[in-house]
Amino acid sequence: MNTETFEQLALGPDVMEDVKDFLLENEIISLESYEGEPLSLKLPTAVDLRVVWAEAAIAGDTANSPTKQVELETGLRVQVPMFVQEGDVIRVDTRDGSYVTRVKQ
Repeated sequence: MNTETFEQLALGPDVMEDVKDFLLENEIISLESYEGEPLSLKLPTAVDLRVVWAEAAIAGDTANSPTKQVELETGLRVQVPMFVQEGDVIRVDTRDGSYVTRVKQ
C-alpha cells in the first residue's frame, strides 16, 4: 500500500520470490518500479525475526556442529549458534539469509 495515497498494489510471485522470507505484516519497504511496473522490493540490509522452532542442543556436540537449525516466523530456516532458543529474536542478513546476532529485547 502506498503510504501517501493509500493505493493498494498487487505484486506477482516474480517480484516476491526473493524477499518473501524476510517480510512481516505491516512492515514498510520500498518498491522499485519502471514505467509503473513493479520490478523489485528494496529490503533493509538486516531484519529482526522471532525463532518459532529450534533444534534441541545436544550437550558436548559443539566440536562437530557448533550450529543448529531454527525456523523463523516467516518460515525461513537459518543456521544459528547453539545458544539460540525458541522465542529468541535474531537479526538476519537479507542479502544471503544468514544469522547476524541475537537481539536483546
